[in-house]
Amino acid sequence: MKRLAFYSFLAVVLMFSASGFSLTVPKGNRPVKNIILMIGDGMGTSAVYAGYTLNHGHLNLERIRNIGFSKTYSTAYVTDSGAGGTAISTGNKTYNGAIGVDSTGKPAETILEWAEEYGKATGLVATCAITHATPASFISHQASRSDYELIALDFLKTDIDVFIGGGRNHFAKRKDGVDLTQKLKEKGYSLAYTMDELRNVKKGPVAALLDTVHPVKWLEGRGNMLTESVNEAIRLLSSDKDGFFMMVEGSQIDWGGHDNNINYLATEMVDFDKAVGAALDFAMKDGETLVVITADHDTGGLGLNGGSFETGEIKAGFTGTNHTGVMVPVFAFGPQSEMFSGFQENTDLFFKMMNAFGFEVKRK
Repeated sequence: MKRLAFYSFLAVVLMFSASGFSLTVPKGNRPVKNIILMIGDGMGTSAVYAGYTLNHGHLNLERIRNIGFSKTYSTAYVTDSGAGGTAISTGNKTYNGAIGVDSTGKPAETILEWAEEYGKATGLVATCAITHATPASFISHQASRSDYELIALDFLKTDIDVFIGGGRNHFAKRKDGVDLTQKLKEKGYSLAYTMDELRNVKKGPVAALLDTVHPVKWLEGRGNMLTESVNEAIRLLSSDKDGFFMMVEGSQIDWGGHDNNINYLATEMVDFDKAVGAALDFAMKDGETLVVITADHDTGGLGLNGGSFETGEIKAGFTGTNHTGVMVPVFAFGPQSEMFSGFQENTDLFFKMMNAFGFEVKRK
């Protein structure tokens, strides 16, 4: 999206100052070229350890040394994914169900939109409908997370370079009869409906709508869709000389928590961690990429009561079927990753990413 920012210089200075971060990169640090933000939806610390156990005492997350915690509350004590995603994407605490709007309902500019304004390529990847709450909160501005067809329309208002996930029906089989896939083609997008088609796309922009609504569980045969999607998105986005911003969601960790199904939760956690490994491998080779991994909230109140690293067996219990109010982990790797250590608000992640990019407000 190549539009002018509507914030005044003074307003942005005050916004950054209120969160304790300056508009400029800390002395001695260069701005990063790329940021890969990875959100394990519902991924509390117990979910991480469940994946660690299932995977016989190993996770790619162990490669990371800068680790902190995020306080996830919204305007309520317990957040939902809409408010949790919006806090990370815009730096605003808001009401549950909100998508890219502040607590008064006013649209709030997202880190993805800022990246577009500064000429960077942008991307979204998810194992749910791409119009679902977390990916939507980085590209859309709607009062309710359930307005999937309005969220799909908002994709057409941006110049996002790559988006990969489900949700094809929200673009192609709509109540208003408008086929947004045709409008995407008119804007120059390549359309992909399978991973093979995505691999054959030579350059962006590309919309990969891999399922009618949500891709199936890993347990039901999704395979390596997430890791492959991350690799394909990096391939397409990294050709931009100005760098890129990408958000990746491991969406169904959350759903395993809601179902109180430890096998569902733990296999989705391991699948997400494989995608983390792909991002870390790229960042290690590239040297100019910051990778941030966190969650929007914890789900299910998972407790681990026993298990075996040898067999991968997990004995688990849950306190409920909804989200909880506990803090969630934050992992950061690459240049400026030290900023993400310690206790922090979920809104701080937005300001720290802005800081890492070295973004300054544009004058009108």
